[in-house]
Amino acid sequence: MKKLHLISIAISAALISSPAFSAKVIPFQSAISEETFQTEIVNRALIELGHEVDSIKEVDYAVAYKQISQEAQSETINFMTVNWDPLHGAMYDKVGGDDVFFRQGKYVEGCAQGYLIDKKTADKYNIKYINDLKDPKIAKLFDHDGDGKADLAGCNPGWGCEKVIEHQLDVFGLRDTIKHNQGQYSAIISETITNFKQDKPILYYTWTPYWVSGILKPGQDTTWLQVTRSAHPVTKSTELSNGANYGFNVNTMRIVANKSVAKNHPDVATLFSIMSVSVNDVSAQNQLIKDGQSTPADIKRHVDSWIKAHQETFDGWIAQAKAAK
Repeated sequence: MKKLHLISIAISAALISSPAFSAKVIPFQSAISEETFQTEIVNRALIELGHEVDSIKEVDYAVAYKQISQEAQSETINFMTVNWDPLHGAMYDKVGGDDVFFRQGKYVEGCAQGYLIDKKTADKYNIKYINDLKDPKIAKLFDHDGDGKADLAGCNPGWGCEKVIEHQLDVFGLRDTIKHNQGQYSAIISETITNFKQDKPILYYTWTPYWVSGILKPGQDTTWLQVTRSAHPVTKSTELSNGANYGFNVNTMRIVANKSVAKNHPDVATLFSIMSVSVNDVSAQNQLIKDGQSTPADIKRHVDSWIKAHQETFDGWIAQAKAAK
């Protein structure tokens, strides 16, 4: 009997130390504070599963993909919740793609992006396409620094969207009439909002979920511009099923992790595959950040509130993940 007891203890100890149980977790994201909400919801679920979650590492997307890919065989769990698919396709594939990453499920769907102008100018001059700004007279309407070119509030280098914009400026022959302003997006878009409030024409790039569309409301304050044909450096077509074409694909934010997660931590692999958050919920939280609720304590409170409002769903995730062990 004593021997059987010792065997039981040994088996229990082996199971507890197995990679399928507790593990160290390293979450990655960019320095965009509006991504923290999505990351922290996942962190909270991982803690519920008994894993040890480190503080979030804020790095450029390309760095995150590289570091996660280098841990392809590691027992440590490395992940990022903001794999924009297909926008980040080139960065994802460059370091190994599906051979080194675990990526299943769709975390946040319906993430639109593209070019917008103020509705007043769009209606007055019948502007429907970014291609319309090839006309110097139309482009000059959006000139704020006197160089004769339209000032486009653009995309930060390293985000992926900047490559699409740069590609389309070349393909559509817009270099002579549009200037792509890059830098700190938050500062550039704040200036754009100020210009709008001063009743000046505006041209900008943005995406959803993000707080900008809560201030510059598409359809009310602003209008999405389309492109006359697909021209994207990653995907063949950006045309929607209804025939509209905004130059960018509607993206999905997906959770991406090191490949070994599937083998070593089936609970986490299941969790990453089934988690899903509404794009509208993310936008609403982003607006709270814009309104000044941006401290770690604020974001923790936002996560607490979201989980409480979706407790049954959250508990369901945990139950399914535990069952996968």
